[in-house]
Amino acid sequence: MAFMSRFSRSRSSSRSPNRKDSERVSPNLTVSELERLLCTGKTACNHADEVWPRLYIGDQDIASDRRELAKLGITHILNCAQSKWRGGAEYYAGMNITYHGIEAHDSPTFDMSVNFYPAAEFIHKALTSGGKVLVHCTVGVSRSATLVLAYLMIRQNLTLVEAIKTVKDHRGVIPNRGFLRQLNGLDGILRDSRKTSPQS
Repeated sequence: MAFMSRFSRSRSSSRSPNRKDSERVSPNLTVSELERLLCTGKTACNHADEVWPRLYIGDQDIASDRRELAKLGITHILNCAQSKWRGGAEYYAGMNITYHGIEAHDSPTFDMSVNFYPAAEFIHKALTSGGKVLVHCTVGVSRSATLVLAYLMIRQNLTLVEAIKTVKDHRGVIPNRGFLRQLNGLDGILRDSRKTSPQS
């Protein structure tokens, strides 16, 4: 509960009352504007930070620490830096952890957008079943952050700016420029679909 009230406060206080709600009226922020926004808020990172209730962004260190994962109560792991040289699902044998690996490269030319919906569904399913999710890559600032931002946009109906502000209140993240462009594209698609679908 404390997390949710902290979350509500941070969302309402993150908007400037003297300016129009730019994230609502200006859907096409430039990558530079998004990068400036990413430089505000929290800049430090722990090995894992809870950025949404029961949803953590973390690094390879926390993902390799079975004791710490058990202490946090992690039930699901989404590894955005899956590779054949690092352990996958077999590393978590006996821990009752559901694992999903994505082989993604932290490069502006890598198409991360193909993973937006599958990752959002994995996270959503885990959270709605009462689980705790760790989304990690190597450092926990670009690939993992990108997929968490996509989840918040797809499943929690946040705009990209709202999603960035939400995550930045709890962890310093900086998706690469290519990922930001792809998230911006997703933001536009979601905005258009909200305009055409009737409000419930």
